[in-house]
Amino acid sequence: MSKAIYIATTEENSGKSIITLGLMNIIIGKTAKVGYFRPIIEDFNEGEFDNHIETVISHFGLDISFNDAYAITKSKLIKKKNKGKLGEVIDLIIEKFKILEDRFDFVLVDGTSFTGEGTVIELDMNVLIAKNLGIPTIIVGSGVGKTLEELSDSVYLAYDSFKDKDVEVLAVIANKVQPENLELVAAALKKSLPKEVLVNVIPLISSLDNPTIQEIVNKLNAKVLFGEAYLNNQIDSFSVGAMQLSNYLLHLKENGLVITPGDRADIILGALQANESINYPTVSGIVLTGNIMPEESILKLIEGLSTVVPIITVEEGTYQIANEIGGIKSKIYSNNIQKIETSKQTFEKYIDLDSLAQKFITFEPDGMTPKMFQYNLVKRAKKHRKHIVLPEGNDDRIITAASRLLSMNVVDISIIGNKKQIQSKVTELGLDFDLSKVVIINPIESDYFEDYVNTYYELRKEKKVTMEIARDLMADVSYFGTMMVYKGHADGMVSGACHTTQHTILPALQFIKTKPNSSVVSSVFFMCLEDRVSIFGDCAINPNPTAEQLAEIAISSADTSLAFGIEPKIAMLSYSSGTSGKGDEVEKVRTATEIVRKKRPDLKIEGPIQYDAAVDMNVGKSKMPDSEVAGQASVLIFPDLNTGNNTYKAVQRETGALAIGPMLQGLNKPVNDLSRGCTVDDIINTVVITAIQAQGL
Repeated sequence: MSKAIYIATTEENSGKSIITLGLMNIIIGKTAKVGYFRPIIEDFNEGEFDNHIETVISHFGLDISFNDAYAITKSKLIKKKNKGKLGEVIDLIIEKFKILEDRFDFVLVDGTSFTGEGTVIELDMNVLIAKNLGIPTIIVGSGVGKTLEELSDSVYLAYDSFKDKDVEVLAVIANKVQPENLELVAAALKKSLPKEVLVNVIPLISSLDNPTIQEIVNKLNAKVLFGEAYLNNQIDSFSVGAMQLSNYLLHLKENGLVITPGDRADIILGALQANESINYPTVSGIVLTGNIMPEESILKLIEGLSTVVPIITVEEGTYQIANEIGGIKSKIYSNNIQKIETSKQTFEKYIDLDSLAQKFITFEPDGMTPKMFQYNLVKRAKKHRKHIVLPEGNDDRIITAASRLLSMNVVDISIIGNKKQIQSKVTELGLDFDLSKVVIINPIESDYFEDYVNTYYELRKEKKVTMEIARDLMADVSYFGTMMVYKGHADGMVSGACHTTQHTILPALQFIKTKPNSSVVSSVFFMCLEDRVSIFGDCAINPNPTAEQLAEIAISSADTSLAFGIEPKIAMLSYSSGTSGKGDEVEKVRTATEIVRKKRPDLKIEGPIQYDAAVDMNVGKSKMPDSEVAGQASVLIFPDLNTGNNTYKAVQRETGALAIGPMLQGLNKPVNDLSRGCTVDDIINTVVITAIQAQGL
C-alpha cells in the first residue's frame, strides 16, 4: 500500500504545477487527510514563502504549516553537498517526511523545479530522495522546443534513472505538447516504455503559460498607476505601440498587453477606448516605458473613466522591456483562482484518472471526510450537468459565486436581474466573468413572462388569484425563478441570500408542491466536521413537527444520506436516552422512532437518544451498550426547529465546521434556501447540491 507519490520533472518550466494541483484535487477527494511536502525549495527572503507551498496549502486548506512542508533550501543543499554532507540532507528529508506520513493518510511529494543554481544535480537528487523515501514516482516532461525523438529520449532517460535505483515509475506525463501532436507523442512514449507504465499527454495551454499583469509588475519592479484590482488579468500576447494609432489598432489582439512610452497619450487613450469598444479586442493592460509619466491632463482623464485596465510604469526603454516580458516564465499563485481551476480541469480532461488512482491509492478510507465529501459533490454535479437559476442578481455574493461556478464548469446558470447593473457589479468586483456564458433575465422583459402569468393563474385561480395578482407575483424574482423550475426552463433554484426563507419557499409550496410520497417539506444540513460529515435535520423549516412528521423527516434524511454516499445511522435526538425518560417530547420522539422502524426496517435507528450518546463512542457504549447507532450516528434528527437550528449554529461556530445547506427534501423539483448571512462558498456548495438533487435523487 502506497501512502505517498513523488512528482518529478526532467527540466525547468515543465508545467509541473498542473500535475501537482490536479493530483491534489483528486487525492483530496478520495483520502481522508492529505499532506503536501517539498523536500527542496528555492531560497526565499525573510517574510516570504515558497510559491508552490503557499498555493497548495492555501487553495486546498491543508492542515500543515509552511515550515513543516519543506526540508531544506537549494543553497543550503549545495553547501552541504560541497562539504560531503549530502547524507545529512537525506536524513533531514526522511525525518520531515516521516512526521507528515504519520500525520496524514496520504502525502503528495513535489520534486524540484530545475531553476537557479544546482540544476545539474537535480535529477539525481530527485531519484535519491524518492529511493530513500520508498515511494513511487510520476515523471513529467515538457514538449516545448523538442522534436518527438528528443522528448521521447528525455522522458526515457528520466525513467531509466529512477528504475536503475529500483524506484517504481507509475506514470509519465508529456506536458505542453502541441494539440495536433497528442496522439503521436502518446504512441511514441508507449513504444519506448514498459506496458505497466501509464502514459498521458497534455497539450500546451496558453492561458497557463502566459504571465499575468501581477507577474510583470513583480518581475519588472513596476509601479502601478491604475487598475490595481485587475492585476490578475491574463496576457495572451503583447505588442509595442510605436506607430500611428490608426495603424496600431490593427495589431491589437485579444487579452493583449500594450507596451508604449509614457508620453504616447494617443496610444494610451486609444488602447483604453479599444478595450471599451465591441469592435476591438480586450486589452489586458498597458506598460508605460522610459520612466515617463503622462501629462496631468491625461492622468485626470484616465481617472474619470468608468473602467480602467491596469496601467503600470517602468524605468527601462520600450524594446528592453518587451524583451524582458517575453522572457517571463509564468507561475501559478494562490490568489489566481482562474489559473488554478484551469489547471485542475486540464488535468482531469487529459489524464486517465481511474487508472492512475488505481496505481497508488490501494486502500479505502474510513468514513467520509469533508474534503472527500466536497470533492465528490462537485464530481457528481459535473457528471450530469444541470441548469440552476439564481434569482438574486443584485447581490454581490451571488455574482461572485456565479463567476466561480462558471470557472469550475460545474453547472449552467441563469441569473435574474438587470444586465447593466450586473455588468457594473462584475467590473466593480474585478471578476473574470464572461457574462455571455450565463443567461441574464429581467422577468417583465422575458419572452416567457405572459406564459408564466397564465400558468400561475390557472394553478391558483381556485385560491382566488386574479390575473392582476398573477402578473404582480410573476414580476417577483422568487416567483419567476420558481416558475422557471416548474416549467422545466431550469432544473433547480437557489435563493435566500437577500430574501427570507418564507419568501423563497412559499412559491415552491404553492405550485411545485411535494412528492407523492411526502406530506411535509423538510431540510437537512451537511455538517462537515473535522473528521466526518454528519446530516442534521430538520434545522430550517418545521417549528414543531408531530411524531408522524418527525418520522417522515428521518426517512427523508436517511434517503438523502444514502444518495450522498453516507451510510445512514439515525439518531432521534431528545433530552433522554433509551427508556428512562418521560414527558410529551420524549414520547413524541419514541413514537416517531417506532414509526420509522415499521415503515423502514432496513434503516438503523435509535431513539430517543441524547446528542452526546449519539456521537461519542464512549458515552454511547456507556448509556446504550447494545445499540448499533449510539456513538456513531451519521444522521441526527432534532425534535423541533428551536433545538435543531440552535444546535447546528452552535456546532458550526464552536468547532469551525462547514455547514452546507439547508437542502430541502420532499419537493417535486429542487428549490433551496440560503441564509441571509451566507458566504460565497455557501452559495457554491448549495448550488452544487441542488444540481445533484436535480439529477433525480
